[in-house]
Amino acid sequence: MTANTTAERSRTESSADEDPYRVLACASHHQSHVFQVRSPFNHRSLDAINRTDANLDVVSPTPYAPPVGPHSEYGDVPQTERWGTYTVHYPRYFYALPKSRFYHVSGDSMQKRVGRYVERSFETPHDLVHACDIYMDGYGMLPYCRRHDLPLVVTSHASELKNYDSFNRKTRRRIRETIDYASRVITVSDELSAIARRFAPASKVATVPIGEDPRKFPTDRREEIRYELGVGPDTKLLLFVGAYVDDKGVGDLVKALQGLDREDVYLVTVGHEGDRRWWLLDRMGELSHPAHSFWRLDPVALRRWQIAADALVHPSWAEARPTVIYEAMAAKTPVVATTVGGIPEMVDDGETGRLVPPRDAGALASTLDDLLDRPEELRAMGEAGHDRLIEQGWTWQRHAERTEEIHREAMGADDG
Repeated sequence: MTANTTAERSRTESSADEDPYRVLACASHHQSHVFQVRSPFNHRSLDAINRTDANLDVVSPTPYAPPVGPHSEYGDVPQTERWGTYTVHYPRYFYALPKSRFYHVSGDSMQKRVGRYVERSFETPHDLVHACDIYMDGYGMLPYCRRHDLPLVVTSHASELKNYDSFNRKTRRRIRETIDYASRVITVSDELSAIARRFAPASKVATVPIGEDPRKFPTDRREEIRYELGVGPDTKLLLFVGAYVDDKGVGDLVKALQGLDREDVYLVTVGHEGDRRWWLLDRMGELSHPAHSFWRLDPVALRRWQIAADALVHPSWAEARPTVIYEAMAAKTPVVATTVGGIPEMVDDGETGRLVPPRDAGALASTLDDLLDRPEELRAMGEAGHDRLIEQGWTWQRHAERTEEIHREAMGADDG
């Protein structure tokens, strides 16, 4: 069965009474064979939406690559590539550096070049444009929306809203222009929705959590997987997944592990970007506990470590609703995380994991030390997290259904 056939059957089964509609989706942060683990939540979201009555055309604007240097790998991004149920187009635009001074120039280049590509490449009109970020994705599609009188639905995972005041004046103006035009602003957490209402009427803002598919996590094979990974039955496996940057709390993670006076701990970290990578590797080598770091780990392999872990440790300083916590819940792994952003909306403190203050390595260490001495309670927390994921509908299927509802509301409002 082809991917298209699967998507068509899913549409038929899920909403036979609804008419299909055409969506142009823009996701500058999308995977490719060059960046295989880049913002995988955008691909999973679009793939799930494409299995509803929405028929997606997807563009992932990609910077022109310099001939040499750290960004030259952008030159290997293809023109098009198949991902799941849809094909991604990677039109090029000029990305100006430094970002702090010229981010607005990059947005203008995306508008001009990607807009032309869309007009040449796709049958018009679409019924709606769906942007995976407010800026630059939503801003880049504004001329296309205006030209064809299309509703625009934009999504925020935190960056543009939480960092709004850090952008230069011209970039802030472009973010505002995009939100003003948008028919709906989707955020991934209630905490982020409250911030979005600083910029848009409450009627325009909706919380649509992302999620995970528990069927992809064979939790019944946990002991086998631990054996295959070389994790002993008495070993306490702590897993960190995230960018190797200060804001993810990598320094606090190291300090907490240094403060654990026990010999049964094994730390595994998984990252795909970040300027603290080599610093973290050096510090991990100095720990008295075994530790291993992975870089750009395949999602299937990552799921095995998530299932094998005794706890996910997420000491971040700022978040919306981290994808990795949904993944831990699907894997029946308890979570030890900080009380920032939308994390308290996800983790039921004392029931599905434990919450600690951010930037407090001592509290993190003592919490871990306490929990690791109670393995039965840890497993019960993991089971409770799995149940919470399902009860709350934090799955990709429910995410797609709710997004389709918002699309139809936007199209109806536009018609009115």
